[in-house]
Amino acid sequence: MQIDETDRELIALLAENARLPVADLARRLGIARTTVQARMERLESRGLIAGYTLRRGPGLRSPIRATILVGIEPRAGAAVVARLRTLPVVEAVHTTSGRFDLIVTLSADSTEALDKTLDLIGEAKGVRSSESLIHLTTKIDRG
Repeated sequence: MQIDETDRELIALLAENARLPVADLARRLGIARTTVQARMERLESRGLIAGYTLRRGPGLRSPIRATILVGIEPRAGAAVVARLRTLPVVEAVHTTSGRFDLIVTLSADSTEALDKTLDLIGEAKGVRSSESLIHLTTKIDRG
């Protein structure tokens, strides 16, 4: 689906603050409120906007975040992902190309909780190797 510059601007405004009232969006875009509403409905119905969500502020985020690069045995992907799904500190799992098969993003309340989770990942059947990258500071977060 083709989107125009107004759609891009609308999406950028919603990404910045999804709670902006339609009237505010219309004023910032210089178009009618009904036009904004129609564009939002079109973007939603075509799957370009999948939903609106809450972004946790620093006070609600776990203090320790990490990215784990995981190498898995051939044909073990489904079992490893199923195991990762059971770990509540795991926020996202992505398949990848290259030396590692999965990228796992997680957050923990303490270094002890992180260490325990890393052990659970490393012990999972089908995991061949892992490498942990602890997040120190966030420089850009468009998420």
